[in-house]
Amino acid sequence: MTRSAATDRLLDRFRSELRDLGPLAVWAHGSLGGGDYQEGRSDLDLIAVLAGPVTAGTVWRVARLHARLRREPLVGKLHCSYLTPRTAADPEHRHLTWAHRQLFRRPVTPVTRRELHDFGLVLAGEGPAGLLPPVTDEELAAFVVRDQRDFWRRAVDRAGNWTQDVWVDLGMVTYARAAVTLKEGRLITKREALDLLPGLGAPGEVVADVRRRRYPEQEPAGPTPSGEWTARRARLTRDYLAPAIDRLVAAYT
Repeated sequence: MTRSAATDRLLDRFRSELRDLGPLAVWAHGSLGGGDYQEGRSDLDLIAVLAGPVTAGTVWRVARLHARLRREPLVGKLHCSYLTPRTAADPEHRHLTWAHRQLFRRPVTPVTRRELHDFGLVLAGEGPAGLLPPVTDEELAAFVVRDQRDFWRRAVDRAGNWTQDVWVDLGMVTYARAAVTLKEGRLITKREALDLLPGLGAPGEVVADVRRRRYPEQEPAGPTPSGEWTARRARLTRDYLAPAIDRLVAAYT
């Protein structure tokens, strides 16, 4: 895990600014919680539990909080969903969320909930066990199947997405993580997923390409990407993921 004073300063500033809202807890999940954080590449995925309720005034105060952080290095990577004890138990509830420099609402998924219980990092207040209901293996598996079937499999059919690095990177590692979760009932990091992809039949050229971006210390630099390679990578990725996802979903439906 690569983490410097810039990450710690941003987290400290965030917690300091959040105090006026009286948070009951602040947790990190994702790469920071799982020990796979790569500063400047990984998102800072956070959950803040507020006493509630989340009113129009709360929304305004959260927006102002994030505006005050705008000059901090890495702030574009900071994402936070705001829960309350009353709403935390509902997996379908759309929580106030700051991500990609804007406010919107989205659920806290069963994967995120399981991450918090398994390896969430407590940054302030109470731990997840006291405020967040656990996720059963059945709930986790059902969500992973739906995500692969209803989001990722449909995304594979939209060819234009797959010339972009972010779609290739996330599509490949999310599939590998889903395969392990469904087979073994556990969550793995993106680094572990990349290590497993060749054994799952993924094209080696694509895996190496993803690894060069996420973990350049592990993979030697390759030739400068060209339009021809981008188009070839898109074909390789889609030709791999389409049948792989179909088989995975069929096996667990």
